[in-house]
Amino acid sequence: MKRFVYIITDRNRKNLHVGLCSDLVKTLQFYSDMPTLFFDSAQQLNRLVYFEEINTEEQAMDRFKVVSTFTRPQKEKMIRPVNPDWIDLTIGLKYESGLRVRPQLRPSVNANRRPVTF
Repeated sequence: MKRFVYIITDRNRKNLHVGLCSDLVKTLQFYSDMPTLFFDSAQQLNRLVYFEEINTEEQAMDRFKVVSTFTRPQKEKMIRPVNPDWIDLTIGLKYESGLRVRPQLRPSVNANRRPVTF
């Protein structure tokens, strides 16, 4: 099962929070539903600025432990090459996850349809 290590921040980029989850879209929805859970209303964590997709839980946990110990300049050094303008990546992530949703069954061919004859 895939895991995600992510960095989320507030609108002023004062706080950088590192997290680990298995469903990034659901986790981001949780942050928007509970805006004052970790910080006060002025410091709501609502901008996803960095994430890594990792294949195994053990590797993800190891990476999370390493990134969690980083200082702020080290975290910024990770973010800047992939997201230099610190834009919110949530919108693109929601768009991509919406594209991946596929119907379970193929549309069936109408059995009552007459064959075309030439």
